[in-house]
Amino acid sequence: MPQYTPPVRDTRFVLEHVVGLDRYANVPGFAAATPDTVDAVLEEGGRFVAEVIFPINQSGDLEGCTRHDDGSVTTPKGFKDAYRRFVESGWGTLSAPEAFGGQGMPHVVSTAFQEYMISSNMAFAMYPGLAHGAIAALVVKGNPEQQAIYLPKMVSGEWGGTMNLTEPQCGTDLGLIRTKAEPQADGSYRITGTKIFISAGEHDLTENIIHLVLAKTPGAPDSSKGISLFVVPKVMVNADGSLGERNAVTCGSIEHKMGIHGNATCVMNYDGATGWLVGEEMKGLAAMFIMMNAARLGVGLQGLAIAETAYQNAVQYAKDRRQGRALTGPAEPNEKADTLFVHADVRRMLMEAKAWTEGLRALCLWGALQVDLEHHAATEEERQLAGDLIGLLTPVIKGVGTDKGYEIATNAQQVYGGHGYIQEWGMEQYVRDARIAMIYEGTNGVQAMDLAGRKLAQNGGRAVQAFAKLVMEEIAAGKQNEATADFAARLEKAASELQGATMWFLANGMKDPNNIGAGAVPYMHLVGLVATGLMWLRMATAAATLKADGQGDAAFLDAKLITARFYAERILPEAGALRRKIEGGAEAVMALSPEMFVAA
Repeated sequence: MPQYTPPVRDTRFVLEHVVGLDRYANVPGFAAATPDTVDAVLEEGGRFVAEVIFPINQSGDLEGCTRHDDGSVTTPKGFKDAYRRFVESGWGTLSAPEAFGGQGMPHVVSTAFQEYMISSNMAFAMYPGLAHGAIAALVVKGNPEQQAIYLPKMVSGEWGGTMNLTEPQCGTDLGLIRTKAEPQADGSYRITGTKIFISAGEHDLTENIIHLVLAKTPGAPDSSKGISLFVVPKVMVNADGSLGERNAVTCGSIEHKMGIHGNATCVMNYDGATGWLVGEEMKGLAAMFIMMNAARLGVGLQGLAIAETAYQNAVQYAKDRRQGRALTGPAEPNEKADTLFVHADVRRMLMEAKAWTEGLRALCLWGALQVDLEHHAATEEERQLAGDLIGLLTPVIKGVGTDKGYEIATNAQQVYGGHGYIQEWGMEQYVRDARIAMIYEGTNGVQAMDLAGRKLAQNGGRAVQAFAKLVMEEIAAGKQNEATADFAARLEKAASELQGATMWFLANGMKDPNNIGAGAVPYMHLVGLVATGLMWLRMATAAATLKADGQGDAAFLDAKLITARFYAERILPEAGALRRKIEGGAEAVMALSPEMFVAA
């Protein structure tokens, strides 16, 4: 059976020494994030998910969700009770606005808890996770009446929420949507159409589900410019806040999918359902991007979270499983075989997992801090910088986080050998669950194109210049510290490769746009390599300082320094290869005709 222990000590280390949470006490919302409060969130939140949510992960995957003849859906055994306890404990309200019943904590603190919840049960975590995205859109784009009607009960968790984008004929290209919104005399709209792949589209956890739906009004341009956003409740809400009649929206079926079986991924049929415009007509895509940007960071966190759980189990298996002997001679001569830990290739997979999970945890939490600062920092200059950094790195956190999450899950499965392929050990579920995150909220190729094709040139390249400046300043400081000088020098080489690749794009992207398309994914990974390297430089600096001062757990700090060295020696050198791929251009990529791809 799988196991999971929330990495509270590592999260605390990152919040203290990478994020520097204590430096932001004067920023609105951060005053409540005292060390004692944050510790309570990490400790108690970790205990809650480990004891309540994790035990129904594997059973929920095996049972799945069930659609009934009336279109209703029941979640796996234990989900409804666990959700009730989740709501009663207030875990879903951590960073929600106080004006609507939330606790108003910084996003960075709730992100730490979200990682634990996803690690414990990704399918379960998606139910409140989708609601949080809908809440974010209504907070920014909803009118006061909509906010008053929906947000208090969505924030409390009494009502759920979804985002409805995809249709059978369109995924990434939302300009192809066909769902129609016909205006009514009372100011409402009749929504008609079919949406697919709608996570948490129907379930029995909440008494109402608030759908945010993309549709086109009569006469709207037949492109993405004609899209509007509508709020469509599953159950109509009366003037006094009570629930009324069922709206004309139903779950037509549950998708038969590879993983996350505990979450109902639905085909949703809108048969003249009543909805209301959110924001301005034909400005729906901008409103939906509020949800999508929040979701992209959340999906990147999914990659990290699944990787962490898979890694923890692989470590435990490597400690217990005896196979073969160490190449240097028997490590335990009195035993018939040594544990898997003696084998360098097993160590390689585990060290790669450790280096990436701890590095990505730091990057996700630091990214969450930028979200907080973008909205609440004291000066316009600080808000702009934070917005530039998180805007640049959102596709990186999503794309690299989920690519590495899946890679780590499959390597963890590999550590188990044949047992990793067997259901009872749980590793195959993590591989299946991790795979969807590479597709969610735009495939990782789309994320890479957002980065290379859009974010680089945005505002005259202001964001990438700010990121490069930050990296080089911290490298310069790191080179002055004997404990981190070697790491800083290696990171400097990787940053130089990134700079060269960026300049190549600028010189060759206009000549042939396919040069950007062909190099976008390796470029995304190159940025991720450097960004995660920056996090490791900060962690190594903190670990060396604490160790020199005789503070902290010596073994924990030594592990940090050794893992930083591994990242420097074994992962940062990949920067050169990624740059060479980028500079290979698009000619060979685009040369074959479609008919030439199959040689039969």
